[in-house]
Amino acid sequence: MTYLILFLSVAVGAVAVLLFQPRERQSIKLLTAFSGAYLLAVTVLHLLPEAFREPKTSVSFFILGGFFLQILLDYFSQGIEHGHAHLPSHTHDHDHSHGSCAHQPVPWGMMIGLCVHAFIEGMPLGEYAGHDHAAHAGHDHGHTHAQTALLWGIVVHNIPISIVLLTLLIQGLGQRAKAFGLLLIFALMSPLGALTSSVLEPLADYHAQLTGMVIGIFLHVSTTILFETGEGHRFNLYKAAAILAGLAVALMGGMVH
Repeated sequence: MTYLILFLSVAVGAVAVLLFQPRERQSIKLLTAFSGAYLLAVTVLHLLPEAFREPKTSVSFFILGGFFLQILLDYFSQGIEHGHAHLPSHTHDHDHSHGSCAHQPVPWGMMIGLCVHAFIEGMPLGEYAGHDHAAHAGHDHGHTHAQTALLWGIVVHNIPISIVLLTLLIQGLGQRAKAFGLLLIFALMSPLGALTSSVLEPLADYHAQLTGMVIGIFLHVSTTILFETGEGHRFNLYKAAAILAGLAVALMGGMVH
């Protein structure tokens, strides 16, 4: 079920593009702000306590490593994880001699950055992906709850990413089949990360460290989104409302469990 949920989180973004064709950057920014607040709340309330559930000093280094790794990945992905990638204009440059549109090449750098990002995010879920929860009766409730929080954090994070990515690919490449093929690769990365850490049994001993790396990534992405100022450094009521909504949903999710 974990693999399916991770995959569907990207599919939801694809359906949103097909049905609503979101072209206004403001609406995407609000969705990104919501996801940033949700990620930060999930990280502080659930993932950090989980990572330090057992005293492992190396976890702190993995948190720093994840944070600075995301800075490096941003150079490849162009910051699409936190909404910095700009949507292309609605018109393409035309080759008047042939009467066809000139499209951009496949953005392999962006795809590599995003795929590495998604693969790492999925790895801490591998210990539970595809297993019956009863088999983990020896684990305390907080451990299972943290995994659930991480899963839904990735889901909320993936939706705006997939919307922006698919829009960029369709408008940039001009070929829907190729755009959806690249989106499919991205959609498979988090499930593949979870599967890898499930198959490679020794990785189970580094669950806290893997969670720490994801914490660092989430901290970078969420703070970059939330600390972003609007035009003219003016207070943006809509963005503030989206941030509060993200915090509220994360808090309500915690109370339910």
